[in-house]
Amino acid sequence: MDFSEDQIQRYARHILLPEVGGEGQARLLNSKVLVIGAGGLGSPALLYLAAAGVGTIGIVDDDVVDLSNLQRQVVHWTGSIGRPKVESAAETLAAINPEVDVIAHDERISAANALELISAYDVVADGSDNFPTRFLVNDACYFAGKTLVSAAILRFDGQVSTFKTAGGGPCYRCLFREPPPPGQIPSCAEAGVLGALCGMVGSLQATEVLKELLGIGESLAGYLLICDGLNTTFRKIKVKRDPGCPLCGDAPVIKDLSIHEPR
Repeated sequence: MDFSEDQIQRYARHILLPEVGGEGQARLLNSKVLVIGAGGLGSPALLYLAAAGVGTIGIVDDDVVDLSNLQRQVVHWTGSIGRPKVESAAETLAAINPEVDVIAHDERISAANALELISAYDVVADGSDNFPTRFLVNDACYFAGKTLVSAAILRFDGQVSTFKTAGGGPCYRCLFREPPPPGQIPSCAEAGVLGALCGMVGSLQATEVLKELLGIGESLAGYLLICDGLNTTFRKIKVKRDPGCPLCGDAPVIKDLSIHEPR
């Protein structure tokens, strides 16, 4: 791929890295990433993916910007209040890097549309804020054979992991078998979250997405990275594929996404 002078300047610090170089930057420009949620985690991830030159970025979110979002959802600004988050985010990304093709999916991901949405992208970054969506995205990525980089935050704690089931690695259900009962674990709206922590964890998530696209470094596949922002500690825990997993185990009982359909 021949770079323009502007591209050489824009991506110079990437191209200087031996692990990336011109070939790697060209790969990023030809890559497609789907980000689930334009909220606390999706915001920093989207900013860095766009700045890195990921050629196509899809954003899935059916919410609108609220004043309470702005403490952590840095892809939006005060003038965006009341606008669909996907429109606000797309506008910000275009201002950062007009070369990036941003596809705004102003809808909630569901059993009906998940496979179609996910199949069009190379890697999925899940920054959703609820367990039903996380399990749906995991299951859909498994059936579509796509790599999933998942992150979650609450109060001062965060976690990031990569799931590459197409290569025989564990899935999210190997770690958490099923969603917890409603109300057992509070949401950020109920328990709060440190805004800057979202930036830290979302940036880690973007880093793992870029590593997967470039094929460099040690993948987080098979590991769970746990961040304690209050005490500034990180733990990396080994996660193995569970032979009894209902999705990717030796005798799976989840055959399609019908388990996620409304009942």
